[in-house]
Amino acid sequence: MTWPAESDDGAHTIGRWLIDRASRSPQRTAVDDRGVTTDYATLAARAVALAESLRRAGHGAGDRIATVSGNSTDHVVAFFACALGGIAFVPLSWRLTPRELADQLHRADPVLLLVEDEHAALAGEALRGLDRALPVAVLGTTGVEAAVAASASPRPRRPVQDDDPLLVVFTSGSEAAPKGVVLTHANCFWNNLALAQALPLTQDDVVLAMLPQFHIAAWNCQPLLAWWVGATVVLERSFQPARVLQLIAERGVTAMMGVPTQYALLAADREWPTTDVSSLRLALVGGATMPAPLHEQWTDRGVALTQGYGLTEAAPNVLHLSSEEAAAHPGAVGRPYPHVSVRIVDPETGLPLDGDATGELWVRGPSVFAGYLGDGAATARTMSGEWLRTGDLVHRDADGVFRIVDRIKDIFISGGENVAPAEVEHALTRHPLIEAAAVVGVPDPVWGERGVAFVVATPGAALSTDEVLAHARRDLAGFKVPTHVEFVDALPRATIEKLARSRLRDRARRLIAGDRVATPDHETEGVGP
Repeated sequence: MTWPAESDDGAHTIGRWLIDRASRSPQRTAVDDRGVTTDYATLAARAVALAESLRRAGHGAGDRIATVSGNSTDHVVAFFACALGGIAFVPLSWRLTPRELADQLHRADPVLLLVEDEHAALAGEALRGLDRALPVAVLGTTGVEAAVAASASPRPRRPVQDDDPLLVVFTSGSEAAPKGVVLTHANCFWNNLALAQALPLTQDDVVLAMLPQFHIAAWNCQPLLAWWVGATVVLERSFQPARVLQLIAERGVTAMMGVPTQYALLAADREWPTTDVSSLRLALVGGATMPAPLHEQWTDRGVALTQGYGLTEAAPNVLHLSSEEAAAHPGAVGRPYPHVSVRIVDPETGLPLDGDATGELWVRGPSVFAGYLGDGAATARTMSGEWLRTGDLVHRDADGVFRIVDRIKDIFISGGENVAPAEVEHALTRHPLIEAAAVVGVPDPVWGERGVAFVVATPGAALSTDEVLAHARRDLAGFKVPTHVEFVDALPRATIEKLARSRLRDRARRLIAGDRVATPDHETEGVGP
């Protein structure tokens, strides 16, 4: 195939990566999707053809296209087609309830929704909750790649620019509703350039991508870099420990990323002692800090784990700890990536702290996001000039190595998924017999943290734990549903308007320590950062 001539697209636009790689390595395998392989020439041809169809239909820069899809070649084609057309790609979570998905569709306001057949029922129910008709197409060669409906508001053609939005990824913040993080082509370019300098991949690598593609790490923590350098990406749709171990051995996986929960479940699987994992040379850890005993289980098998820290608003890579430094700094998350500046700020005074210090981590650099979609006020609260305020309390030691101490924000991380207590509390209080609710995260040996809800029922109400949890499951994804409900007469307050969450956390820890609760809703296939 003849690829498009040199275009006027910006130097840092991501669509160029696939075209350039296809011209250099057309026959190399780009994607291995459940045993079906696609080479770079085919992947690029499909993406170019879809991009052109989208342009002819009037879609272009300024538009957003949302998706509900598992990890698949078809999904990757749609991503690169959007990148080539200057359209923002908005991958939405298939783990959400219809109500949650409808809310994110409303916030994203896409011109088109692309749906994988497996998730058609979820998408259909969510669409019924919208106040406008939204064009829908099926992903793949017999769906949107065969025909694209004309845009109701055609966009003029123009080259793709570095500061055009590339991805909009929804993430839970400290507020009640998830926010859409806007990442530009330039943001993702610099993030991957930093990753390439710190933890490089080559065309001989085989990258296992097992994180769901509605997370930023599923794109910017190895897969996009792999497609830039011409490596092979093995796509896995769900996380099943035995299956992942099989893929590592059979495909000769050399690089992967996971959250501590995933690494723990892999090491606990009965196939772990006999599976050949010797091909792994670069195993990234994100979402939370790897416990030292778990780290040792992997190093004992000859796999050097690289701890990382990031957040969606930073695209996401901020800090990493080389495997060589892990032993000297147990529990740490490392030093800044190239092109990333960090500072520690006193949460009380807002003044930077030098040397050995503890305070809030602030981040600056070309990978920091362009803002929250349609929410300038939230963007202003998160940014201080050029600095991104992470909300995380960190300690920097005398060697310049960072450790996460706590979260200033109330978010807790369960199986690598961010859970915003305010969102869960808002869902709980929609029950007519719940007057007030507070949710806190407590340590969990498998999931890292799980939620405990303190509920104030309306006077005289006969409300059971089962009813509260059933209500929560109707409105919330399984990983957000609390594992324990405690009924209280009132919620403790530090001031008239401020909830005393620290007191609730202490109480929740005591409750769970005496009554460890099974957690069937947090399925392993949904684990992600």
